[in-house]
Amino acid sequence: MKLSVIISTYNSPEWLEKVLWGYSAQTHKDFEIIIADDGSKDETRQLIDRMRDETGLTITHVWQEDDGFQKCRILNKAVLNTTTEYLVFTDGDCIPRQDFLEVHATEARPGRYLSGGYHKLPMATSKAISRDDILSGRCFELPWLKAHGLKPSYKNSKLTANRWQARLFNALTPTRCRFKGSNGSAWKKDVMAVNGFDETMAYGGEDREFGVRLVNLGVKPKHVRYNAIVIHLDHKRGYVDPAIVKANKQHRIQVDQQGITQTAHGISSHIKTDPTGAHS
Repeated sequence: MKLSVIISTYNSPEWLEKVLWGYSAQTHKDFEIIIADDGSKDETRQLIDRMRDETGLTITHVWQEDDGFQKCRILNKAVLNTTTEYLVFTDGDCIPRQDFLEVHATEARPGRYLSGGYHKLPMATSKAISRDDILSGRCFELPWLKAHGLKPSYKNSKLTANRWQARLFNALTPTRCRFKGSNGSAWKKDVMAVNGFDETMAYGGEDREFGVRLVNLGVKPKHVRYNAIVIHLDHKRGYVDPAIVKANKQHRIQVDQQGITQTAHGISSHIKTDPTGAHS
């Protein structure tokens, strides 16, 4: 099955390069990449052009002008640039393990979306990861990560679970199965049916709200927390506003309670219709 991988980014070319090396090493080879760029400077475009040549990856760069945090808007534009039936969503600071896309492709089922997670790294570890560490896969090995600054934690079990352990942990985890913009996948027809992401929402649960509408549509979530693995590179979060996060949560609860499936502020605003009713 061919996949479309939508990667959001904003002025983080150093991290995005590491992420793209991760996709160059995937065991599942049949995919395209859509970079959803929320207003990065030209350095990001230059990186993408170089990585396209160096890796041979099929990469489409979808860019919009910087207008504050408008991730939902650029994600919707990116969706319209995909050419496959199944979409994987992730971020430009999340390096995928070599079997990441294989897991999403294998676990995909009609009427479902997949919910993964990420393993957060400290800055020193994030900086230490090189191209060779990614291509060899050693940056996903616990001894290497600990040797480069990762502290002991029960959360490290995500990186060490084998196939049957991952299946068991996914079934038993108490974590609610919500859509994760850093590691989630869904059928394009379902994404279109809920009109994509709500562009009125800034940072803070905007991906969860999207997932609530999928559930309201009848799409059931499934965990891939312990088998679809990405490591999350550290960065500052100056865009976080507690008031907006709180308002987003209230909106999500309302969407849930009212059974809303479509946002009025989504993908449809980017689809041009001519007088005959045809779309372009």
